Amino acid sequence: MESIEQINYLKAPITTVYDALTSEEGLGHVWTKNLKVQPEIGFINEFDFEEDYITKFKIIELKENSKIVWECLASDEEWVGTRVSFELSEKDGITAVILKHYDWRERTDFYRWCSYNWGMFLFSLKTYCENQKGLPYQERDF
Repeated sequence: MESIEQINYLKAPITTVYDALTSEEGLGHVWTKNLKVQPEIGFINEFDFEEDYITKFKIIELKENSKIVWECLASDEEWVGTRVSFELSEKDGITAVILKHYDWRERTDFYRWCSYNWGMFLFSLKTYCENQKGLPYQERDF
């Protein structure tokens, strides 16, 4: 199984970062404006990227200000069955975010492209948490 792993450091309190990753408001500014999100285990978050399908992630773990884990139930076929986790830690006012997208069946060009896009996700998360201005899918021109 393959895994994408990335890290970024945000000049923001861990509570701000956790809220951005678990709330409709936060993920709407960071990832896509078209979504349905609730911070509760078992809830199925829905993300619409204006494709032929809705990406659905079931929340399987929530540890406040520490860890979030999603399991993909519907999306591009390469994503279905994969998991995404966000591990948070804070030191001296800097929050580290370790993003892992794991249980990929193989390393494909789509996998590589997703790795790039998860980097853009972390950039958007950083700008949202630090400056209240994320870069959701609908506002990207690249």
